[in-house]
Amino acid sequence: MTTLTLAPGQATLPQLETIYRDEASVILDPTCRPAVEAAAKRIAIAAAGDVPVYGVNTGFGKLASLKIKSEDTATLQRNLILSHCCGVGNAMPRRMVRLMMSLKLLSFGRGASGVRWQLIELMQDMLEKGVTPVVPNQGSVGASGDLAPLSHMTAVVIGEGEAEYKGEILPGAEALAKAGLSPIELGPKEGLAFINGTQFSTAYALAGLFEVWRAVRNALVISAMSTDAIMGSTAPLQPEIHALRGHRGQIEAAGSMREILAQSEIRESHRDDDTRVQDPYCIRCQPQVTGAAMDVLRQAAQTLLIEANAATDNPLVLTEADMIVSGGNFHAEPVGFAADMIALALSEIGAISQRRIALMVDPTLSFDLPPFLTPEPGLNSGLMIAEVTTAALMSENKHLANPCVTDSTPTSANQEDHVSMAAHGARRLARMVENLNHILGVELLCAARGIEFRAPLQTSPLLQQAIARLREDVSSLQEDRYMAPDLKAAKELVASGALLNALNASLPGLN
Repeated sequence: MTTLTLAPGQATLPQLETIYRDEASVILDPTCRPAVEAAAKRIAIAAAGDVPVYGVNTGFGKLASLKIKSEDTATLQRNLILSHCCGVGNAMPRRMVRLMMSLKLLSFGRGASGVRWQLIELMQDMLEKGVTPVVPNQGSVGASGDLAPLSHMTAVVIGEGEAEYKGEILPGAEALAKAGLSPIELGPKEGLAFINGTQFSTAYALAGLFEVWRAVRNALVISAMSTDAIMGSTAPLQPEIHALRGHRGQIEAAGSMREILAQSEIRESHRDDDTRVQDPYCIRCQPQVTGAAMDVLRQAAQTLLIEANAATDNPLVLTEADMIVSGGNFHAEPVGFAADMIALALSEIGAISQRRIALMVDPTLSFDLPPFLTPEPGLNSGLMIAEVTTAALMSENKHLANPCVTDSTPTSANQEDHVSMAAHGARRLARMVENLNHILGVELLCAARGIEFRAPLQTSPLLQQAIARLREDVSSLQEDRYMAPDLKAAKELVASGALLNALNASLPGLN
């Protein structure tokens, strides 16, 4: 298993993607330890004093005015975690929980949370030994922290809740014991430090970002294939056009498509005497649409990278100023905006892909391809209903792309009267990505079949590699057959990155 050493405040997107995809273990750079211990010492002093300090020796939320006796502070923190374990719904995927735990470690490592170093060590050991809390994925409104899901994560730290260990779901204490670990009793403020934060929302948003960026790279390849399938023009990919506008994503998208389509016999065959003057927008404007989505995704990525490196609990220990200050860093508004941006970009990538599918199956628009890409239409329906399925998925994604961050509602007796809804804004991305990968998979099937109908003309060498990889899993459609396995296999080629791995192409990175 890979182990990454993360420097709090300096974690990178590639590191976070490795944690997500490879379920890498994480340890914090030990140079952060003095700051962590200094903050913990400041909390201990406050807990022993008589001055009310929110979350240290007071109640929480609307109950903040109630002073707690020093001998009851441990009970206060334990009660906080147990009472907040109110999540419902399906369990988070394991890789997502591990990313969430890693983000919480990064937040603690900033030295402003006031937790003891031994809690950080236990979290690191849980990641290393594979003790993964069972965390329901519904119940957070994305403000005052992702309270319910983070409480389920923390419950295992104190020997409560449930955890997965070596494929078994066990009581938290038993899972720790089988891994040779022991729970820790929470001290002053430590329970609050665990559950005040945006790590649940941020983990889901980052996962969505990483998956959508893979989809974008697939879309560049598959849309180039569709262009050749309908014998589209590459003139709109001319670099000067995109330089005159100046958007980075558009410039890169056009450049990638030029590379992918280079040396295509199909393209060269219709440079002259083509009766068509312009292609439809879904072909002609691919760099403008996909490129704009890339730019939006990069903006969201920067927001999420900042958030991943942030201290987001409350109150925060400002050691140099010798202050413990209540604030609102737990409010996930930045994450909510980023999730909405990702959803919009994702939806548009699928929308234009669906239009290319519709173009290829329509004999009035596909430039002499057979109806529904079947050699014997009428007797066979070919890819007719595969296109209909993509229309359903595209429409579903359009609905899901509606903004979530604008949908606030008061909670906690109006103490928490504006919330971000970042949690379900980020969580919906997984469903949307699944839909998008199915759409791109169907486009791959259509484009490959369209190119095969252009024989003996050959497509570009890179696209020949892509089609060859597809044909390893899905044979060419000659006559109607049970189609569901074909769609599933094509989707998996897209989602897994296998199609991209088969090509020796340079495609844009997220940074």
